[in-house]
Amino acid sequence: MASYISYTIISIVVLIVLWFIIDYNGLVKLKNRSKEAWSDIDVQLKRRYNLIPNLIETVKGYAAHEKEVFEKVTQARSMAMSAKNMEERANAENMLTNTLKSLFAVSENYPDLKASQNFLELQNELRDTEDKIQAARRFYNANVRDLNIKIEAFPSNIVARMFNFKKMELFELEEPADREVPKAKF
Repeated sequence: MASYISYTIISIVVLIVLWFIIDYNGLVKLKNRSKEAWSDIDVQLKRRYNLIPNLIETVKGYAAHEKEVFEKVTQARSMAMSAKNMEERANAENMLTNTLKSLFAVSENYPDLKASQNFLELQNELRDTEDKIQAARRFYNANVRDLNIKIEAFPSNIVARMFNFKKMELFELEEPADREVPKAKF
């Protein structure tokens, strides 16, 4: 009878240890996936930052007197590149998106610019990059959501607290206006 109780206690202890190991490894996996997903966003943001100077130079060739727009885009790009935390980064990225909209609005006034092959290619590259940023952001936010749920949910919150796992912030951007559903006019 004593050996039965010993085996039961040992079995319970082994199950608890296994649960801790599995739960800890699950948290580590989600944390690393979230970091990897952020890296994907960062790559696309850097690609975007690298496209912007070329876009500005192309537009300058056709619309040299639009100096204020160029300065705003350049300033927004610098702010985005130097943002320190997630909230600053999201605000700076939203500002950059809005200034790029104004740059494209300027291009509407210059038919030669709109027909320029270089401008069209840069515009397509930027649109492609924006799409990739949105996809990477969704992937990142899904991983962060899963990590945050696991950190908050019982019983994994015990392991998370023991090993000092911290919740991560979502990366939220404004949806670009050109993604809105066009309205039909008759």
